[in-house]
Amino acid sequence: MTKFRGCIDIHAGQVKQIVGGTLTQDDKEGQTNTTQENFISTNSSAYYAQLYKDNKISGCHVIKLGSNPANDEAAKLACSSWPLNLQVGGGINIDNALTWLDTYKASHVIVTSWLFNEHKEFDWTRLESISKLVGKERLIVDLSCRTVKENGETKWVVAMNKWQTLTSTVLSKQVFDDISKYCDEFLIHAADVEGLCKGIDSALVVKLGEWCPTGFEGKIVYAGGAKSVDDLKTVEELSKGKVDLTYGSALDIFGGKLVKFDDLVQWNHKV
Repeated sequence: MTKFRGCIDIHAGQVKQIVGGTLTQDDKEGQTNTTQENFISTNSSAYYAQLYKDNKISGCHVIKLGSNPANDEAAKLACSSWPLNLQVGGGINIDNALTWLDTYKASHVIVTSWLFNEHKEFDWTRLESISKLVGKERLIVDLSCRTVKENGETKWVVAMNKWQTLTSTVLSKQVFDDISKYCDEFLIHAADVEGLCKGIDSALVVKLGEWCPTGFEGKIVYAGGAKSVDDLKTVEELSKGKVDLTYGSALDIFGGKLVKFDDLVQWNHKV
């Protein structure tokens, strides 16, 4: 059954909600901020970690948007508030993965851009090596994507480097089946609708349900565009209950006015 998953997006050291497609640089101190921000929290990452913990919202992810060192500190703070329960992504590679898991006590690491080589091709050797190092059960592969129209056909192409660079990997059942041998879950941001609160990519959600590998029911998390508590029911119907859903800019705990956190908690406890 579809469940609500929590997120903590960290940008320039603060918990924020942004329009995903506008994230083009790290926004370090002294740089001009070109990222469109929907919300900047006055609360720390630890506040949100504790909120999810208190309400028993499991499988939440912490995403570091950009390489600003302050992002690492905020992610560490979140993990310390709920050890061995939060999934951490953003700049994860084979050199730092174990540190996030064993030292900072993340439950999983989420890896994206590092899995692609300089030719923007998926590197299976890298996937195998990091899976062997951290263990399949502690690895999440992020296949966040952008929509591409080609000869009247819609394709979803995996995007890396803050969702700005299209890779050669097109989402398909074969891609999910092959990668699932090395990881525990998948995270999919629909980058073109991320942060817009204009609705989910329904066609992609349908496909994610169809492409879900055996045993990965409830282990594919979709993010992007959710604007109503009813989107949980929609995702459940479209994916046949195989895909979970996360909310961002529409949610009241992130300054949104469209979705109440308490309603999402009630949904999870009901299912």
